[in-house]
Amino acid sequence: MPDPVRDAAVRAVLFVAVTLVQLLVLVLSALAGSWLAVPMVFSTLLSVILSTWGVLDIWITRQMWRQRHGVVSLPNSVARRRALGREG
Repeated sequence: MPDPVRDAAVRAVLFVAVTLVQLLVLVLSALAGSWLAVPMVFSTLLSVILSTWGVLDIWITRQMWRQRHGVVSLPNSVARRRALGREG
């Protein structure tokens, strides 16, 4: 995996992890009837949007990297042997 794609994946994993923690705090504070539930709703909604952006960032970064650098396709040893067998 190229470095820019790996960076985007790490960011997305961190966003999703924070979102899941916030969701857990939201559920627990709502069950307890705490005042913290209301701000956590807005915070969790913002985190869901950021997590979605992070996951889309992986896809966009991967597509951009493929367009700029291309895909190196090398035949493996089995394919080379078959090609050499057909030539002779």
